[in-house]
Amino acid sequence: MLKTKDILDEKDKRLRLISKEVKFPLTKKDKDLIDTMIKYLHDSQIDELAEKYDLRPGMGMSAIQLGVPKRYFVVVNEITEEDDEEQKFDTYILINPKIISNSMEQIYVDEGEGCLSVNRPVEGIVPRYARVTMEAYDIEGRKIHIRGREELAICFQHELDHLNGILFTDHIDPKNPFKGKDQMRGI
Repeated sequence: MLKTKDILDEKDKRLRLISKEVKFPLTKKDKDLIDTMIKYLHDSQIDELAEKYDLRPGMGMSAIQLGVPKRYFVVVNEITEEDDEEQKFDTYILINPKIISNSMEQIYVDEGEGCLSVNRPVEGIVPRYARVTMEAYDIEGRKIHIRGREELAICFQHELDHLNGILFTDHIDPKNPFKGKDQMRGI
């Protein structure tokens, strides 16, 4: 079982690698890693399991965060309605992803963006597109298009950055961490 300590820390130079395109069909090792990432993200968002297994909650994870420099990431997004008793999730697997369109509107996470590889509080805003359309491949190698809005769009952009060796902290102006806040919408 994947543990929080298995995820590369921001000090690890491998996080700065530009991940390589994936060839199809996927290897068993890649499919197993994708399953492991999904399980971690799913379990980390269920309070009892996160506490039991000491998992830091996360919504997305890129292969590079586990030391594998390949262009894929997984997002497990909670979609539970308030009156639902059971947590429900949408799972996205994006292989060789790219943004093919985006909104002009920019947003940021009010309480600050986070990352499973950054184990410290970070002040500042990260400008992100409010909506993005991603083109990628599914686990079988079929081309897919996925539109993300708000939190999902932010997560897609955050994980895509990982594949390019970029951490969210790179987007924050160290001299003025809240620069441009008045031109964007906080969510």
